[in-house]
Amino acid sequence: MSHDAALGVPAHTDGAPTPPAARPATAPRVRRRRAPAAPYLLLVPAVVALLAGLAYPVGRQVVMSLQRYGLEQQFGQPPQFVGLDNFARVFTDDSLWAVVTRSIVFCLVNALLTVAIGLAFALLMRAVHTAVRLTLQVCLLLAWAMPMVAGVTVFKWLFDYRTGVVNWLLVQLGLDGFRDFSWLSQPFTFFLVATLVIVWMSVPFVALSIYAGLTAVPEEVLEAARIDGASGRQQLWHILLPMVKPVLSIVLLLQVIWDLRVFAQIRLLQDAGAPVSETNLLGNFIYELGMSRQDFGGAAAVSIFVLLLTVALSWPYVRSLLKEDA
Repeated sequence: MSHDAALGVPAHTDGAPTPPAARPATAPRVRRRRAPAAPYLLLVPAVVALLAGLAYPVGRQVVMSLQRYGLEQQFGQPPQFVGLDNFARVFTDDSLWAVVTRSIVFCLVNALLTVAIGLAFALLMRAVHTAVRLTLQVCLLLAWAMPMVAGVTVFKWLFDYRTGVVNWLLVQLGLDGFRDFSWLSQPFTFFLVATLVIVWMSVPFVALSIYAGLTAVPEEVLEAARIDGASGRQQLWHILLPMVKPVLSIVLLLQVIWDLRVFAQIRLLQDAGAPVSETNLLGNFIYELGMSRQDFGGAAAVSIFVLLLTVALSWPYVRSLLKEDA
């Protein structure tokens, strides 16, 4: 008797088919559920509106960047197609790269400073009593609601070298070097004032947005952390900030985009006597090319560059979104 027969296992002949009962069962085929089409249909109006608002302006900029478009074309002369000559002419100018470097540094400093101060205000509003919080929120809303031109004008008055309150206070404190000191005539102090203006106008939005995110943090989670002995700093770094990370990311992205394209505040401050060539940012440089030099083709080429630069600075956030959805 064979070993298999002794164990009660039926013997199989070579080449004999496997009995049906011994064949492995075939796994049932899983049918994928089709994604509903309703969400995509609801997106169609928004996409159409976006294309209608952006397609022509961006397309017109691209076409103009490939043409010689100057003062003659403003009076009816047909533009001449020059290919990439505008890009080659503008981007070989050293003054453009000085403006690009200045704009990126100014943008990143202002964006990080705005988000840091906004986070501090949001944490403060979360910690204080209701009356103090409401007062602080009203003050932030008033600062945010102030018209931009009025806000910049007030800062110009504050830093005026003859009648400004800032110089008067510094002199009263014994700093006689600030008597008749012109803040807006030197590049470094000019951008210091510009940073104060832009941060002051941007902090309310960031602070209120982050505070809204903090209110969504469950109190039970913080209570459990306190019971486990977590300090306030540990709760901040390991609970609050990770839970509001999406809000921090989006407000930082928006600030980078807005601060890279700042124009009006710089232009209004330049009118107070600042050196234009040393205080221009990208928006002001484009304005100078188009309106002062009548070089609309070169201005369009720089505009396309600013668009690509904005996409490049925004790409890390977009890539993180794609990883989360994957």
